[in-house]
Amino acid sequence: MSNHFKWPLVKLSTLATGDKNSIVGGPFGSDLVSRDYVPEGVPVVRGANLPKNSIFSCNNFVFVSEHKADSLRSNCAKPGDMVFTQRGTLGQVGVIPNNTLYSRFLISQSQMKMTVDPSKADSLYLYYYFRLPSTVAYIENHALQSGVPHINLGILRKFDIVYPPLPIQNKIAAVLSAYNDLIENNKRRIALLEKMAGELYHEWFVRMRFPGHEKVKFDKGVPNGWKLKKLNEILELCYGKALKEEERIPGDYPVFGSSGIVGTHNKAHVSAPGIIVGRKGNVGSVHWTDCCFFPIDTAYYVKSNTSFYYLYFLLQSMNFINNDAAVPGLNRNQAYSNLLFFPNEELIYEFSVVAKQVFDMKSILTRQNDNLTITRDKLLPRLISGKLSIENLDIQLPPSMQDVASS
Repeated sequence: MSNHFKWPLVKLSTLATGDKNSIVGGPFGSDLVSRDYVPEGVPVVRGANLPKNSIFSCNNFVFVSEHKADSLRSNCAKPGDMVFTQRGTLGQVGVIPNNTLYSRFLISQSQMKMTVDPSKADSLYLYYYFRLPSTVAYIENHALQSGVPHINLGILRKFDIVYPPLPIQNKIAAVLSAYNDLIENNKRRIALLEKMAGELYHEWFVRMRFPGHEKVKFDKGVPNGWKLKKLNEILELCYGKALKEEERIPGDYPVFGSSGIVGTHNKAHVSAPGIIVGRKGNVGSVHWTDCCFFPIDTAYYVKSNTSFYYLYFLLQSMNFINNDAAVPGLNRNQAYSNLLFFPNEELIYEFSVVAKQVFDMKSILTRQNDNLTITRDKLLPRLISGKLSIENLDIQLPPSMQDVASS
């Protein structure tokens, strides 16, 4: 890797501790298989735990027994260690947080881990360095192409790192972590707001404790005036449009598949707001968007005259059936056959007024996060290159780094 920076380059391996197994890969394939997974125990770090927009995710863990982890102790990691993807989504990187419930982790066959020497390098600085688009591009361009594109321990150890003095590393990590902390805090607020709206829906339309329910007559548990309907009497599930990744022109409009946003495009196919339902892959997944969007052919999008705020939570409660075990898919006719008791329009309107306030706040926080992410990602190369000097600034550690420093 060429050096366009004012600081020297060093090999990544020189920043690891001198301990045995300070840089190691995951187990051999036959040493860790799905039948080794148990309901609880030692968590296994996989690609799903290295999301694009977070330092680490403790969601979606699978586990192995303590005995199994003991037998693979050389492939274990601990809080504070860095984890890199070896094969799969190349360029993924994460730092295992210190404030977890677990004292050790097993890395999967597709990951590698490194224990950083804190007297030489800041692990968060290294994390941000590996997030640079130029770093990710370098990894992808130098991946071994036999079989599935991958890197190996040799490539990782010899990787060139721009190496500012440790105090500068700390300051760079502090600035970028402050942005990350704000983004993560907004994500938590967004999740809480959606949970509040979901609980309100459940209270009104499942428990039947809507405003004025005490004065309403019920027939076999159903309020008078509510009608039994099939889903196709309320909405239409429209097919998304084929748009291959290589055909997309990056733009202002999110591209939705069954897993959510999968990219952007310079044209929208559907006006906002929108509800997207997974058709292939993540069958029955339900996504919301406040902006015009482009749904691809792995998803449906919703058309209806009924409030989308109501429909969003209704669809999440539906029991959608995967009609094909080989290629998971949501059959539209099967979806339409779902029966529900449909409330009167006045109650739906009343719910929508409250839900809209919640969704408007979610939208504001989402836009804040978009702007914070853009600013952080623009700062990243300028800080690491030294073009934006912070050597003489008094920068306080953000809360997330204080937790690391004190542990």
